[in-house]
Amino acid sequence: MASDKRVFSLGSPHGPGGVFFTWQKTSGGFLATTGYNQVVNIYDRHGNLREQIHLPGVCSGFGWDKDGALLSIINDRSPLVHVWDANSGRVQHLDSGLRDTLTFLAWSKTAPLLAVGTAKGNLMIYNHQTSRRIPVVGKHSRKIQSGCWSSGSLLALGGEDKILTISSSEGDTLRTTPLRGEPSDVQFSEMKQDERAMSENTVSLIVAKKTLFLYNLNDPENPIELAFQNRYGNIVAYKWYGDGYILLGFSGGYFVVISTHLKEIGQELFQAKNHRDVLNDIAISTNLSKAASCGDNVIKIHELADLKEVYAVITLDDERGLEWLEWSDDGQLLAVATPAGNIHVYLTKLPVLGGAYGSRVAHLTSLLEVTVANVVEKEHPVTVSVDVEPTFLGIGPYHLMIGMNNRAWIYTLGDDSTMLLRDREYLGTITSVRVNSDYASVLYEGKIQFHLLEGETGEDEERESCLFPNADQADMHITDHALTADFLVYSCDNGGLYFFFIEDWKTVSDYRHTTGITSIHAEPSGRRLVLVDSKGEGFVYNPVNGDLLEIPKFPSPCRGCLWENYPSDRHVFLLFDDKNLYTYVFHQEHIKGNHVELVGTTKIPPGQVPLLLYNGEVTLQTASGKTAPLILASHEMEANIHDYSHEQLRTALKKNISLRRFKDASAICQVLNNKQDWESLGKACMWGVNVELAIRMYRQLGDVGMVWSLQSLMDIEDPLLLTGHLAMYLGEFNTAQDLYLRSSTPVAALEMRRDLLHWDQSLHLAKKLAPDQIPYISREYAQQLEFTGDYPGALTHYERGIVNNGGSEEHNTACKAGIARTALRCGDIRRGVNIAAEMNNRMLKRECAEILESKKQYSEAAVLYESGNFYEKAASLYIRLKNWTKVGGLLVHINSPKMHLQPSTKQCRFSSDNHCRFPLLQHLPSLSTCRPGDYCNLQLLDDDVAVSDFWRGYNIYKEVLNIDAAWNESSYIYTNGVWTMCTQVVHDCKAFDEMVVKKDVMNLSDELQMELEERNFVSII
Repeated sequence: MASDKRVFSLGSPHGPGGVFFTWQKTSGGFLATTGYNQVVNIYDRHGNLREQIHLPGVCSGFGWDKDGALLSIINDRSPLVHVWDANSGRVQHLDSGLRDTLTFLAWSKTAPLLAVGTAKGNLMIYNHQTSRRIPVVGKHSRKIQSGCWSSGSLLALGGEDKILTISSSEGDTLRTTPLRGEPSDVQFSEMKQDERAMSENTVSLIVAKKTLFLYNLNDPENPIELAFQNRYGNIVAYKWYGDGYILLGFSGGYFVVISTHLKEIGQELFQAKNHRDVLNDIAISTNLSKAASCGDNVIKIHELADLKEVYAVITLDDERGLEWLEWSDDGQLLAVATPAGNIHVYLTKLPVLGGAYGSRVAHLTSLLEVTVANVVEKEHPVTVSVDVEPTFLGIGPYHLMIGMNNRAWIYTLGDDSTMLLRDREYLGTITSVRVNSDYASVLYEGKIQFHLLEGETGEDEERESCLFPNADQADMHITDHALTADFLVYSCDNGGLYFFFIEDWKTVSDYRHTTGITSIHAEPSGRRLVLVDSKGEGFVYNPVNGDLLEIPKFPSPCRGCLWENYPSDRHVFLLFDDKNLYTYVFHQEHIKGNHVELVGTTKIPPGQVPLLLYNGEVTLQTASGKTAPLILASHEMEANIHDYSHEQLRTALKKNISLRRFKDASAICQVLNNKQDWESLGKACMWGVNVELAIRMYRQLGDVGMVWSLQSLMDIEDPLLLTGHLAMYLGEFNTAQDLYLRSSTPVAALEMRRDLLHWDQSLHLAKKLAPDQIPYISREYAQQLEFTGDYPGALTHYERGIVNNGGSEEHNTACKAGIARTALRCGDIRRGVNIAAEMNNRMLKRECAEILESKKQYSEAAVLYESGNFYEKAASLYIRLKNWTKVGGLLVHINSPKMHLQPSTKQCRFSSDNHCRFPLLQHLPSLSTCRPGDYCNLQLLDDDVAVSDFWRGYNIYKEVLNIDAAWNESSYIYTNGVWTMCTQVVHDCKAFDEMVVKKDVMNLSDELQMELEERNFVSII
């Protein structure tokens, strides 16, 4: 049988719209096609146009006679029947004698009889051999739309009048029966009976696209009408085959087989969802014993003997849908029509069958030939000729195992040759086989036969063969198996997953999933595997620690899984469905912990199946029996990175980072030499817990701080603590906290939150990790809240910060000060003032006074200013309050001339009758008591004397007395200082303290705004 190959395609041979075709009977040498362009084309089997017949109207029916020599054609605008002779190539025009539209045409299976029906229910039977025409008027009351001849020359017709008629070759009506709906696809066949009938005894047809009507000519009073499940959709087509079996196709994509035996009728022998969205037609080739269905843009071919197994799948990517298909009688060619008006013709294709181990693949290259090749080392392929068409295949490092049904053949593989080692029969039909260096695992009918490949030696019978499940697990049904160098792994429909250790010859691990497991795919070492459950969900299971990780964006349905065989990329695997390959990375050392990440999607070429994954290259088996390489989109990059543009380099950098190929990514960064790229790689190394490489990246960046920080982590042995630090450096604080809390140093989470000023989280953590730190955290939190203006919150946390026993005095002082300030801010004046007054803190009193002043609480503010020795501030507030007594008491402490010169302060010195409230000096002030900016301490001669009267009565005598008193109060040493230059008068002058005098004079000069410089008076001093 030829391999699957498109022989030719006809691109819209009849323009846009539907297209119809029919193969020449017996030989299949011609293909007749027509459409809506009023033309019939006739092609040979290579797609060459041999004849073109033009019609006066649209073709309404055409068909070949029983020998394939004549093609008759009718149209909707002429009563003529066009007959093309395949031998001579001539066209004859036959007058039907019917004057209404011709709608139906059918040739007899055994005689040269042609039946033609019309839109009004009339019939004409034409004998081509005798040229006799038999018109029958009123066979049906409405349009005849379907019919068929039997091998006994009976004609069954169905019309829009919902009547089935059975007529003789002379046109006589033999039987009629009413129908519940309009009939279609009328066929003659033989219903299965206990005694085999000698002729076709049953008429079958579809009623209203919902039911199958069976009319037994031997029992016309008891017709059978079969209905099917609504979820199947409408019946689109059906075919008889075998011993009374019927294959039905439904619009919902279902494929159903029923038997017409009376004991089995009404029972579905087989049912399958053959197409995802829609099924449009089915066809059967009795020569090939195969059935085909078309739907969506896919053709599926099945063995009639075992419809469960899909023999081949043809995907037409260049078409959106398929309408109907038909096999040639010899079974060599399969034609399919599309809604776009195209026709594609295919040879029967090989089944897709292959396997892989390491870098070797084995695949079917013909029906009786298997080829083994090393796709990595490119060795010369080895061909294995087999005696039967295999249905399963398994390959190991030294053996090839193939077979069909319940029999398998085992071959040894040499460098350039193969040798049949043995063959073996099993107790059931084999589903699949797995092979390693010594053993084979054979799955059949829910059981596994595990045995040595090279036969039993008799030395250790217990270790030569084993059957799973054992007698204690008789109810267990095994669904899939995997074989590694050390383990046999198998899954069950009850969710069980078992690991059988070959060396110890016992089950060492098991896992019970929540639902049944349908398939498993083990990594070559067996350390982890992908399992698919009955819900269509996928997981990665690690038998070492029992971790079960869900695979994100799991394809549904998943057709298979391949693990990477390249040694440094064993953490990579791919899943595939009918259209795409999905590349995943299993992260084992990562800040986020063990998890699976989807890193790329690659489209699968139509009709190809993945066999092997090595270094990002997938080896695909094609429909023609060959292999083709495909680079995954996640791995696609040039070997010479210098040929890339900057954008391409950055894309390659991202791919290498996602695949954890950090060394290759470093080489790309060297070429790019960009800070952002180095940072991306450095962060990726940190995410991947590759501290050493991360240090190199940040050293390349010149980030000394990060290098030092990372170097400090080199000696940390706790992986959780290490990843917690890395997460913190990356700004993933929540992740870091989770890691810290699970580490040996959970208090690190509290320290991190305190450093970040995350006070709410800090307090929450401190309750469990360090309760003694709560007061100190509360104080720091309160300070931040006070700064941001949240005074009630700040007051609360200041109060929580007070430590009653054993606390730091400085800490408590800060908390009390905060309470004083925030209490005032919150309106609790009395409490704030009392606390501030109790504390010996001038700055606190000033701050509290300012707060009170801002709230216009001048009296309390003045008290705090005065208590804190801020006399000028206090005096200003007392002036505003007109509390002159307090002002007068504070003026002696105030140095500022501005305050003394204020008009309001005069009320502190003079009464309303212009009498001075202060006594005038009776003498001049001494230099020691008259400080710069001070008013002299004048003593009044008479407290009731007005200033004007005082100066009026001031005479020379009083002035002399005043001067004398002043001299008496002046110290001797300062008096001598005035006469430093009169050495002839004063001999023991010690002068003034020069530094103090200079400072006092300069301060006085500044306050009086005299602009006096030191050089103006230094000589006098």
